[in-house]
Amino acid sequence: MPKLSPIALVALAAAMPVPALAHHPMGGAVATTAWQGFVSGVAHPVIGLDHLTFLLAAGVLATAVGRRAGMAALAAFLGAGLLGAVLHLGGFGLGPVEAAVALSVLGAGVALLAAPARLPAAAPGWLALSFGVAGLFHGHAYAEAVAGSGPAPVIAYLLTLLAVQAGIGLLAMRVARGLGEARPQRRWAGAAATVVGAVAFGAAVLA
Repeated sequence: MPKLSPIALVALAAAMPVPALAHHPMGGAVATTAWQGFVSGVAHPVIGLDHLTFLLAAGVLATAVGRRAGMAALAAFLGAGLLGAVLHLGGFGLGPVEAAVALSVLGAGVALLAAPARLPAAAPGWLALSFGVAGLFHGHAYAEAVAGSGPAPVIAYLLTLLAVQAGIGLLAMRVARGLGEARPQRRWAGAAATVVGAVAFGAAVLA
């Protein structure tokens, strides 16, 4: 059996048919308790390959603009994600959300591949803006899991979701800082995110 490269493995995983329940750890049922909201909040940033890939790529990207600016960009993503979730729960649509989420993953991958060694002075602002726009769509998509739930599960879900995403993003930043200017690792991360984003976008368009 031929040995697959890491990028090929990511592409294979992204292309595999995923059951609808993969985005609903409660078995597709509406969360009715705070505990169910908590469980969903823990699971959702991990079980969605596109969301998880963006968080990891965003953490690596954030290190390129420095610790403080990187954390500000991550905060922009989280804050906009909360707004996007509230918009969804309030009945406000944002158009083709899944396609937009896929494009954000693709964009993060391309940015990792193309980012120069020395970034322009405006990079932190642009990164925070880009993360904020991406967060709107990710948060809007996340909110589908508790659409129709009562206040207790919704609040538990959103708070847990916020904490788990922050943890993943900060962990990715810490690992990336440990690697320093290891360009090969950044290229691998960028290539993997590009593949996942491209496959997810194709799936969203064809759905």
